[in-house]
Amino acid sequence: MTITSSPPTDPVVALPVLGASPLTVVGSPHAWYPYSACGDTCRRLDPAAAAGHLLVAARLMGLVAIAALLAVTGPLAAVCPRLIRRRYLVRAARALLWSIGVSVHVDDRRPFVGGTRGLIVANHTSFLDIFALAVISPAHFVAKSDVAAMPVISGLARRLGVITIDRASLRHLPATVAEAVERLHHDSSVAVFPEGTTWCGREAGRFRPAFFQAAIDAGVPIIPVHLGFTAHDGSVTAAASLIGDDSPLDTLRRVLAARGLVVRATVHEAQLPDTDRRALALRCERLVSGAAG
Repeated sequence: MTITSSPPTDPVVALPVLGASPLTVVGSPHAWYPYSACGDTCRRLDPAAAAGHLLVAARLMGLVAIAALLAVTGPLAAVCPRLIRRRYLVRAARALLWSIGVSVHVDDRRPFVGGTRGLIVANHTSFLDIFALAVISPAHFVAKSDVAAMPVISGLARRLGVITIDRASLRHLPATVAEAVERLHHDSSVAVFPEGTTWCGREAGRFRPAFFQAAIDAGVPIIPVHLGFTAHDGSVTAAASLIGDDSPLDTLRRVLAARGLVVRATVHEAQLPDTDRRALALRCERLVSGAAG
């Protein structure tokens, strides 16, 4: 794949962090299209700990059962008071991850655990990141339209109020940021993956500043979260990643066949918004990557 470095023409809300030169991938829709260098080779270092066929079958049946249960109870939860809806979404997300063999460990470093709402920003590895963040704090997620339409995910996505984004179109980005501002003004949290695309977990991308403007405009704090998938031996694994030529089904197959898969979420202290979205993006990127954690 050929990569060239060439500056685009004034994409106002999609400028890179602190003026970093964008990567233009030949054949991409525009110069600021998110690009990940991760691919199939990132999984060669994964430790081998496959589950047996019976366990995989049991997990698959559990996933179907949980999905069916949520399809029945979801409409009932939708008419409940807000606090009950939030608890329902937390339990639904945790149940879906449990059904496919993924445990959730949360290290919440905020002074008041679970008491802060605002713009949640996290690194991006897998479509399962949505469920992991929902366990921490149900939020309106900014997600690709094709991910929001996936089976099983689509139902929970509707409950969470997903804000869809078309990465191929810069023209629609300001309207998407404005929608995030509106949700934040209504005292709801909004979760976004500023890298713009998925990485393997061992490598990461730069945090793009566009959606940090939403926190500045709404005057709400930013909550940086690091998500990491680990294998049975505690090492970082790309088993749950959605990279290279992966389809969501490919990722799901690997997750169902993995033993001892854990998603570890580290919730950092909320950051106050300032007037410079690029500096804010860099600060949160360093926290999430561990450089300033």
